[in-house]
Amino acid sequence: MKIRRTNLLSLGLVALSLVMGAALYARLPQLSPAHFTSRPWEPFILPLVMLGVLLLFLAIPRISPRGYRVERFQNAFEITQVALLSLLLLVNLLIVLAGLGVPVPVRQAARAGTGLLFVVLGNFMGKFTKNFFLGIRTPWTLASDEVWLRTNRLGGKLVVLTGLVLLASSFLGAGAIWFLLTIPVAVGIPIVYSYILYRRIEGFKDGTNDQDTPRSSP
Repeated sequence: MKIRRTNLLSLGLVALSLVMGAALYARLPQLSPAHFTSRPWEPFILPLVMLGVLLLFLAIPRISPRGYRVERFQNAFEITQVALLSLLLLVNLLIVLAGLGVPVPVRQAARAGTGLLFVVLGNFMGKFTKNFFLGIRTPWTLASDEVWLRTNRLGGKLVVLTGLVLLASSFLGAGAIWFLLTIPVAVGIPIVYSYILYRRIEGFKDGTNDQDTPRSSP
């Protein structure tokens, strides 16, 4: 069986995270003898999360039902996989450096990394075809190819905007309030839009669509 280069890269990111935790295991202050028995696995929590994410991404193409295959947007799917694992690796690196006493701005850097992830994902959301794992999945997007496409294109732009707000707030030293304000916009608007668009394009089978409603004679 041929292993895709993306999966090899992803496995390398997971391995790097595990090796980093193992190499610095004894130097982390929280693993002093007084705490060794209480938190021996702490440096490996995020690497194990990364491994779980990778296994999930490997399983998704095999468990997706017919008509919802992720192979139709394989490149965007693989970029999403690598981008997410890269963010987790960055967070793990920041936590390890902070544990070693290195003065790193953990929250600021993690927020910037999350913003960059959103920018990358938002640029590819318009390429996602109907599936049950990625993209904006509402009853109306899953019921219509056109509603799915147009909703995810709009959602992608809003996710990019959210990512840019996160990046700007991290560099300007602003709090997380901007992120909390933009997330409902990026999530709520596409949901409402998908419902309105579905009504406009597909209508309802129960005959409540305006075009199907008979009009009385004057």
